[in-house]
Amino acid sequence: MAAAGSSPSIVEYFGGEDGYRCGYCRNETGNLSHGMWAHSMTVQDYQDLIDRGWRRSGKYVYKPIMNQTCCPQYTIRCQALHFQSSKSHKKVLKKMLKFISKGDVLKVASEEEPMDSQIEDVVACDFAYKSESLVSPSELTPLSVDHTERVENEDKDTGESKEEVNERTGESGSLQIPADKDAPVPGGPAPSAKAVHAPPKPGKGADLSKPPCRKAKDIRKERKLQKLLQNQTCTLEGSQRQTGDQVFLSQNSKSKTNQPKTIEDFIFVSLPDDAPHKLEVRLVRSSPPSSQFKATFQESYQVYKRYQMVIHKDPPDKPTINQFTRFLCDSPLEAENAPNGPECGYGSFHQQYWLDGKIIAVGVIDILPYCVSSVYLYYDPDYSFLSLGVYSALREIAFTRQLHEKAPDLCFYYMGFYIHSCPKMRYKGQYRPSDLLCPETYVWTPIEQCLPLLERSKYCRFNQDVKAVDEGRVKELGRVRVLHKRTVMPYSVYKKRRKGPSDEASVQQYASLVGQTCSERMLLFRS
Repeated sequence: MAAAGSSPSIVEYFGGEDGYRCGYCRNETGNLSHGMWAHSMTVQDYQDLIDRGWRRSGKYVYKPIMNQTCCPQYTIRCQALHFQSSKSHKKVLKKMLKFISKGDVLKVASEEEPMDSQIEDVVACDFAYKSESLVSPSELTPLSVDHTERVENEDKDTGESKEEVNERTGESGSLQIPADKDAPVPGGPAPSAKAVHAPPKPGKGADLSKPPCRKAKDIRKERKLQKLLQNQTCTLEGSQRQTGDQVFLSQNSKSKTNQPKTIEDFIFVSLPDDAPHKLEVRLVRSSPPSSQFKATFQESYQVYKRYQMVIHKDPPDKPTINQFTRFLCDSPLEAENAPNGPECGYGSFHQQYWLDGKIIAVGVIDILPYCVSSVYLYYDPDYSFLSLGVYSALREIAFTRQLHEKAPDLCFYYMGFYIHSCPKMRYKGQYRPSDLLCPETYVWTPIEQCLPLLERSKYCRFNQDVKAVDEGRVKELGRVRVLHKRTVMPYSVYKKRRKGPSDEASVQQYASLVGQTCSERMLLFRS
């Protein structure tokens, strides 16, 4: 869905990098990945890349070598339109609401969830430093389309197949919020008549010879329903009509009382005028930086620095402005706007959480054609008690649903990688319904079907169809687009012009990883 006139993606492929330290199991050389430097990238190309297991850290784009790396990292996405919040999610939302509206502070054990995995991205950030491109910008500027067509025609004259680049678009979804299926049933089943229970000792549990205890809320609901039914039957005539209306009233009352609250009910609730706190979430474009982003840069950086030092125990000289900029501000994504897209446009943004006039947290996100992709979260450690990792993830899901109203194709929330072999990183699977990406065929599979497989083996092919293959695989290597000496050409032409040893194996590997579609759209830089 690249916007008209947008420049093509330009990447340098580095191949499979040497193993480096894993942030999960601490293996010194166990983390293996493919990497490339993205000088520029369209949002559609990046959307297609993350749907093939890639992920960015700054301008560095990497893909774990899934069957070799020590801790396989599976791309995970939440179906935001169908998201069902758990009790723990609602607990975090209520905690924030009480804090803002009443000033209540419940400093309990931290339930913090990093969004995205902080260890993973810090390692990727360090890795990106040694892989940064040193290519001059002038070498990356493609010449006019006319010149490109002339090169392609040269290939055609030698008997090669005609080179064409096909643009592809996605399909739209619709908003559906399912009802709560886990509503408690008053009373519950009576104990079996055959069971014989000895009276419990004092302080050792409930007396099972007596009816089970019931919640006061359930008793009040039942009394209210009985009273409504009693009043209703006084005006009805005939036993058949009474029975029918009783059933209808009972079902209607039950559906209203059991209707679950959505995350929006907690987030966008009206607050009293005298609320002790005010929370505001501001969306600012980080690349290219907007005026709001520039005005708040220093304050945002100071929050990041404190976060890295307190939460990750970084020494004071490590979280520098330069590191912060490269890691969380620089982005290869080109800002794009489309008639059927969100008003803010597509690209890279920071969502700033302002509490009483100061930044307490920042969620780094990418807004893409089909999703909101979470990149990182950092926050003021003084507000850890608010479980800002969980809260920001829920806000980002709500934001995805909000964007969907204007951009129908945008309906998923990507949470980065799911690492089942690391118990601390399994929390992402609690955002349901979610899907994991098959590392071999690149089809999405419900996480419920994946978990039993991951319990048996840390690396899994989720697609159980043994005959299924990668539908996006490379079929014609000669159609891969190359940028060589400021000229765009198909690889078939470049291959004939190239002097020196063949690089076909490297180009073949690159094309197989990015897929045929991206390989024909993006420009692979060759020196």
